[in-house]
Amino acid sequence: MDIKDLIIHKKTISKREGVYVDFPERLSPDLVRYLTEKGLTKLYCHQAEMFEKAMDKQNIVINTATASGKTLSFLLPVLQEILSNPLARAIFIYPTKALASDQYRALLPYLDYFGENRISVGVYDGDTPVNERSRIRKNANIILTNPEMLNGSFLPNHSKFGFDFIFSNLKYVVIDELHTYRGAFGSHLANVFRRLGRVCRYYNSDPQYLCSSATIANPIELAEEICGKKFIHISKDGSPSAARNYFLVQPPKIMGNNKRYYGQISPTTVAAELIPTLVENNHSFIAFAKSRRDVEVILKESTDKLEAESFFGASLLDKISGYRGGYTPIERKEIENKMISGALRGLVSTNVLELGIDIGKIDTTVIVGYPGTRASFWQQTGRAGRSGIECSNYLILDNLPFDQYIAINPDWLFESGSENAVIDKNNLLIELAHIRAAAAEIPLTLDDISVFPDLGETIPVLIRAKELTNQSGKFAWCGNAFPAGDFSLRNIDKVRYKLINKENNKEITEMDEMQAFREIHNGAIYMHAGVQYQVVKLDLESRTAYAVPFNGNYYTMPGGTTSIRIVQGHKDKEFRRTKVTFGDVNVDEIVYMYKKLQFHNHQNLGFEQLEKPLSKDFDTESTWVKIPANVVKVYRNLLQESESGAIIRNNHFEGLCYAIKNAAMMATMTEQEDIGITMSNNAFEITGNFEEEVYMFIYDKYIGGLGYAEKAFDLLGQIIDNTIKMVEGCTCENGCVACIGDYKLDKSLVLWGLNNLLEEIEPPKDIKIVEYSPATFMKKPFKFSELQVKWKEFCSYLQENGESFAAFLSSVPKVELEDHLLILTTDKAFYKEWILEKTNYKSLKNIIAFYTDAPPGTKLEIKLSEASEGRTDVKNKLQKRYKDLMD
Repeated sequence: MDIKDLIIHKKTISKREGVYVDFPERLSPDLVRYLTEKGLTKLYCHQAEMFEKAMDKQNIVINTATASGKTLSFLLPVLQEILSNPLARAIFIYPTKALASDQYRALLPYLDYFGENRISVGVYDGDTPVNERSRIRKNANIILTNPEMLNGSFLPNHSKFGFDFIFSNLKYVVIDELHTYRGAFGSHLANVFRRLGRVCRYYNSDPQYLCSSATIANPIELAEEICGKKFIHISKDGSPSAARNYFLVQPPKIMGNNKRYYGQISPTTVAAELIPTLVENNHSFIAFAKSRRDVEVILKESTDKLEAESFFGASLLDKISGYRGGYTPIERKEIENKMISGALRGLVSTNVLELGIDIGKIDTTVIVGYPGTRASFWQQTGRAGRSGIECSNYLILDNLPFDQYIAINPDWLFESGSENAVIDKNNLLIELAHIRAAAAEIPLTLDDISVFPDLGETIPVLIRAKELTNQSGKFAWCGNAFPAGDFSLRNIDKVRYKLINKENNKEITEMDEMQAFREIHNGAIYMHAGVQYQVVKLDLESRTAYAVPFNGNYYTMPGGTTSIRIVQGHKDKEFRRTKVTFGDVNVDEIVYMYKKLQFHNHQNLGFEQLEKPLSKDFDTESTWVKIPANVVKVYRNLLQESESGAIIRNNHFEGLCYAIKNAAMMATMTEQEDIGITMSNNAFEITGNFEEEVYMFIYDKYIGGLGYAEKAFDLLGQIIDNTIKMVEGCTCENGCVACIGDYKLDKSLVLWGLNNLLEEIEPPKDIKIVEYSPATFMKKPFKFSELQVKWKEFCSYLQENGESFAAFLSSVPKVELEDHLLILTTDKAFYKEWILEKTNYKSLKNIIAFYTDAPPGTKLEIKLSEASEGRTDVKNKLQKRYKDLMD
């Protein structure tokens, strides 16, 4: 396999000359002397601009190219302040411990030159020894840390251990890699900075904020949202750049003798062919893989090939190494040093090296599958050519929608603007977590209403929960000792599930409940640290799943139903042929099955049904789009029910949602688990009221929402246009897993539906209707319409299956049916209230839906029998025993 034969597009970005300017007049003689002795006689124009703006007390966000000297841009004003004011303090925040340590090494030349009596620096994170922490708090002018330490150590202890001195003298807060703070992580960080602002005001300090970011569409908006300050933007890049070559590589298709398409060669296979060539030709490279597992696969296949095919293979085997999570800090440091010294020629890495850790002079990058955002693509390819030499960058395309869209529309990658980074700092659960932490730091006052918008609603709740107490108009914390430790900055849901390796009883990972239901249900394949595990048991009571190592050739994807109820709309607009609304919704997600997908070609190997469904409902934000009536009519007429009624086939609504989701992810800079797209349940009613409006919902998969759905509302036109291009441009004939999610659907019909959102078009003729093989699902054992006459039989079946609430249902003497309503009869008035309790009611509904063909929208009702007053003798005995309580 010659890589040259697989290149479908080449792009060269010409060499760029640097734009240099003299040292600013306000730059101190000490710094001018240092830079001159290091061989620098001028600055890049953006470095000088940032210095001047910082001297004018502006908050700045800079997003020039990788290797453009951004570190020096924000370092110069900080060093100038420290050299003139030895008491000054600066906090540098990095998203990872590794990056903070790497930046510390970059500061060592300044320490050597000026001496620790003038500039002192320290890394303050979870790995810092106790004695070193004490030294840093006391002496360090620049403290390199991460958001978790700021949240859990600095702020809660602001009045102790010398932190009060740091906050009193805090002049600068530097945030590197700002673009990584999006979604839940960014929303949490914004609230950490709200608390930081309170603490600084308490100590009469007002630090400046200096931020650096990769190229994103909204750097000022993101910086202002996170930091709560007004910002200016520096984007003119004065750094020189060597010529950069980009190659899009399309792995060959796998065709059988019958000319049948069997999928596409894996991008990891192509990478394993390319890497030995790079090694043999003495290139220095990084290959970026999407997962830890792919890192190990590429590494092994590359070394095997070197050994088998290269004449000098034996001596070249130790020239490449992996680099990923799971390696110890010592192992990582040794690998970095070997790359810097030239002992290694290349690394196969996850995106952990995307953030700019120094690993020497790289002339080639290999990206194994599009990394999901243009920001990541430019960050990863930016690791090559940093030393001013011409570089090459290979993007090996996967058989996935983003990748194949890029294959037919390379301009989208190279010429379009970057994505928006989205946060929602007013997500109620996130805000509440930080209000609790803030109250424990400094009592809440009326002034804090301007800090936390929902303070008025949350304080009464926290008082009732005995977590706050009123102290002369201020509200002080009186709950547990450490509310800042009650949450993770990278999650929202407090309910956590653990996955345990059953063979050695060691914890593999931890996740929130929604993720657990999708990823560690019974039978799920979970991949972690290069190892596959199969889940053998999920215990809902202990919130623990147990798994065993697994060596199969497939992974799993959950399947189920999503019901959405509109709570209220906040804003709407007319868009071409449709109406679009943004607002609050309630989402009920039920996982009841999973499918097995073969690695690399993503072919469906079959379905499995869970013994019991997993269900969770939550309130979130959504954008909903009215589907035109002609589209609804055509799509509904093509729907096919399976024998049991459990599956809706030939569902082009699903193809529409699949295609829209991929374009929405591109526009909102999100991943699979950030947003969901589904249709309103009435879309799938094969019989019934066709006049009712049908909606497609784009919703946040986070409790309370994180702003993705609102961004989709703003960018809907762009999303629809990109969806049409992706489906239209796919090289498949009639539809495939890459463009519409299922080759059994008709691509032309999905494309017709998309275009009808813009203008009315006649439906295509000769629509593909696929004959389906027999269903692999368990048939529903009972018909909903027969429950009234088969109730006892139904209850006995539930008991035999060990179903929860089977004993209770067996105690119900009779049921009645009225359309979608199932009426249960009971003789105890209290039972009615008990049954209608939210959790119990939902569980009973799920049981009915799981074991019968109950139609969407089925409801339960409780009816009291004539003997509902209960047994007199029992009441009399209770009256005697609990006389005082029952009077």
